[in-house]
Amino acid sequence: MSFRIQPAPVARLNRCQLFGPGSRPQIFEKMAASDADVINLDLEDSVAPDDKATARANVIAAIGDVDWGDKTLSVRINGLDTPYWYRDVVELIENGADRLDLIMIPKVGCAADLYAVDALVTAVERAAGRTKPLGFEVIIESAAGISHVEEIAAASPRLQAMSLGAADFAASMGMATTGIGGTQDNYYMHRDGQNYWADPWHWAQAAIVAACRTHGVLPVDGPFGDFSDDAGFRAQALRSATLGMVGKWAIHPKQVALANAVFTPTEDAVSEAREILAAMEEATKSGQGATVYKGRLVDIASIKQAEVIVRQAEMIGL
Repeated sequence: MSFRIQPAPVARLNRCQLFGPGSRPQIFEKMAASDADVINLDLEDSVAPDDKATARANVIAAIGDVDWGDKTLSVRINGLDTPYWYRDVVELIENGADRLDLIMIPKVGCAADLYAVDALVTAVERAAGRTKPLGFEVIIESAAGISHVEEIAAASPRLQAMSLGAADFAASMGMATTGIGGTQDNYYMHRDGQNYWADPWHWAQAAIVAACRTHGVLPVDGPFGDFSDDAGFRAQALRSATLGMVGKWAIHPKQVALANAVFTPTEDAVSEAREILAAMEEATKSGQGATVYKGRLVDIASIKQAEVIVRQAEMIGL
């Protein structure tokens, strides 16, 4: 193992990120009252070009006017290939309250994209006298983004989280699908007269998790488009959690509870993790590097796995 210790990501909950368009300020209070850990006010895809300026003004007002409680508050700015993004950054910092925690940068394709935004944010923060530095989230939505995913994960000390944006990613890759997340009808294996559906996003998610864990960034699963399919959302979320992702987007309020349920460790899982830690503590006292717990071997690696579950439970308050 490398002598360079894998850095820990920021210690905050990120089980569910609830999105809402900046052009609909009437829903902001409801978003603030939801059970989502992160609120993402959107200036990008969900806002029509003619509504960009109005949406930006709505969001700037809401940052200070709405009681967001202890939620992480993020604004998704427009992409760097648009004429809107620099005004998003400048006006959010100059006119918005310090309550804003993060900006989400869409369609990041290389480390230089983050460098450009970081340079602008840093300059405006200094000029405006902002005392709380903005954090970054990024979305991997292109062939370039997934090809450069590790350099993106290492590109800025402001970076806290990274998500997979399935729809634009599929378009960039030329994938034969219009589905947003989940399994796809034609992506299957056939054996013994049965069809078995695989996950076409698995490899990209695994690459994002590896890059994020290497550089201390939270890996997050993106949207699941069919909000009428609770079972499909849950299945996608479970696969993502198993791969090491910490949460998932909600593009509809009903998806918040589904995401929280998947990314909250069960009472049994927390109890078992604490028992493993206790068992290993006893083994260490007697000079042993491993012990047996419920018929299976546990060792130092087991401690690391158990600590992840216990830390999550403690942040939730279980």
